[in-house]
Amino acid sequence: MSDEDTGVLRHMVRSVLGTGDGPLGVAVSGGGDSMACLDLVQRYGREQGVAVRAVTVDHGLRAEAADEIALVERYCAAHGIAHDVLTWNWDGTGNLQAEARGARYRLIADWAKAVGVGRVVLGHTETDVAETFLMRLARKSGVDGLARMKPAFERHGVRWLRPLLSAPRESLREYLREQGIVWAEDASNDDPTFDRVKARRILDALAPLGIDAETLSTVSFNLFLAKSALDHSLQDVAWRHVEEVSGDLLLPCDVIEEDRQIPMETLYRLRAEALRWVGGGAYAPRSDGMIEMDIALTSAKAYTLGGCLVTREDGARLADRRWRVTRELNAVAGLSGPTDQLWDGRWVLDGPHDDALVVRALGDAVKDTPWRDTGLPRQSLMASPAIWDGETLVAAPVAGLANGWTAKATGRGNFTEFLISR
Repeated sequence: MSDEDTGVLRHMVRSVLGTGDGPLGVAVSGGGDSMACLDLVQRYGREQGVAVRAVTVDHGLRAEAADEIALVERYCAAHGIAHDVLTWNWDGTGNLQAEARGARYRLIADWAKAVGVGRVVLGHTETDVAETFLMRLARKSGVDGLARMKPAFERHGVRWLRPLLSAPRESLREYLREQGIVWAEDASNDDPTFDRVKARRILDALAPLGIDAETLSTVSFNLFLAKSALDHSLQDVAWRHVEEVSGDLLLPCDVIEEDRQIPMETLYRLRAEALRWVGGGAYAPRSDGMIEMDIALTSAKAYTLGGCLVTREDGARLADRRWRVTRELNAVAGLSGPTDQLWDGRWVLDGPHDDALVVRALGDAVKDTPWRDTGLPRQSLMASPAIWDGETLVAAPVAGLANGWTAKATGRGNFTEFLISR
């Protein structure tokens, strides 16, 4: 690798990491991508006077993981980098790769907040972008799914950075060889039962047509630019036409402004993001689920999707027809926690907090509140937060039983703020 190529990699890191204060975390598995990322970031840290910490998640699924962790530990010890290992145990439910990915983000975010790290660097590469593009293409994804992943985003209260999205995987291997850094090859990278391995092999087959990782990454970046324009339109429509009511969202079924109909794509995206804001999903529901909901609500009054209950509210005029998106009771029925902490990812309660009290869904106890006076639907209030002392209902502020308590769905910001930060 030439000095110029090495300089390009270091420039990628500097351009995304900037000059932010505070220590940096690096998620590192011991594989080539993450080891190159770790070395580039630790060099950046020395130049900028920024402390760097490394973290590894052990999924407990492969015997080789112990050797990979030891490899990372040796590197960190040689460079004076603090290194922590987090463990995760799969319960056997759901898709393994999806569950493991979600667990990594949660575990690392909790670790980052515990050690005072506000930014965590990930080693995703141009090759990852291309493989993800193919996998989402197979799922019939739209612009959002096919657009390149963001170089910076917020999740679980932590800022995540991806400085190497334009770096080919092989260029990072060349960098490691030049630096004399050892990395581990994960045997699962050759397991054809995994979708990502299938995508990798498809990339090899497409190469004779000139469709390689760089090509797909460029297409994905172009779609990212298109997504940015669509997001701008979405935010404008949301600001003009979406109403927040006590944790629910009221959406237009159709929008006409100055004899111009808002494109269905914008309405479709509006509904998908409303489900995320109310339901708390990391991703919008898949397109086939959204289509089924659209069809069902042409005749049915209600539909459940993404942990939400969507109801159709008809009016005499087309402009009066709306969809109400509220939390589904079943999604929060078993959710309980202290009253001074965020509930269901968005509700903030204020009142006479006490360790003996808990917050959980109001449920059937709605009958014990003056809920009709609120003007809100019964099903919305049943999924709203209530304060309990054992089995005794103390307060249900959204349902009109305040008793000195308030509850506001501000944990994710208002809906427009949520769209801007997505």
